[in-house]
Amino acid sequence: MDDDQETPSSAPSDDTSDGRSVVAADPSLVSIDAVASPAPGGPAVASVPNEPALAMSLVDHLAELRNRIVWSLLAIVVGAVAGFVTGEQIIRFLSLPLPSGLTLYYNGIGDPFAIRIRIALVAGVILAMPVILWQVWRFVAPGLTATERRAILPWIPAALVFFTVGVSIAYVILPFAAAFLLAFQTPDLKPLLTAREYFDFVSTMFLAFGLLMEFPILLVGLSRVGIVTSERLRRSRRLIVLVISVFAAIATPGGDIVSPLVLGVTLYVLFEGTIVVIRRSGR
Repeated sequence: MDDDQETPSSAPSDDTSDGRSVVAADPSLVSIDAVASPAPGGPAVASVPNEPALAMSLVDHLAELRNRIVWSLLAIVVGAVAGFVTGEQIIRFLSLPLPSGLTLYYNGIGDPFAIRIRIALVAGVILAMPVILWQVWRFVAPGLTATERRAILPWIPAALVFFTVGVSIAYVILPFAAAFLLAFQTPDLKPLLTAREYFDFVSTMFLAFGLLMEFPILLVGLSRVGIVTSERLRRSRRLIVLVISVFAAIATPGGDIVSPLVLGVTLYVLFEGTIVVIRRSGR
């Protein structure tokens, strides 16, 4: 054997499972660990979005919406049951605005039951309104900042007050609306008013007045998120008046002048008051 021949002390290892020996042998290669863990001060490696987590977030959001709707419907059902049980007293109360001596008739065998159901449902919505507004707030609140929650929370009871005021105004003007419509009778035209038509008229008027009275709450909410300002509302006054007039005419049933006039004037007064409130809040 030649003395100049060197015998290697050990054979190269074939173990490259962790990639370290290959990297040590060839400096041009980059370690997997170096890619996974960038050097201090170096740019962060972009991570791939966790799509299952995002999907779960959407599922949770829809589940929360479902829960809020279920609680609102349960409140309406409870209110409707109370309205059905006290249906006779409600019918008597709603008949008070009619002129003395005017009798309500029905011409279908199922009309009395259908009327009780309609009145019960409307009563259920009215009685459940506090729960409905609270469920809306519970659904929206998690997406708001602490400042926005503190700013909007006081308007939740205000929305309930506005709805109640709207229903009360509808009941107050009901005798005037009925008197206006019945004033056009002649000796040859006598009213034969059906109970279904009358209570449909009353129910629609109550809900229309109650819901449209939430208009100021909507404007205040839009101002809180920066969509509208007092100056912008002031410049759009003519357009707002037109919109209020159209909505008041469409929302009020019966075709009388009193109902849309009272609703329109009330909404306009609230609109002007809302501008003042928004201006004082610095928006």
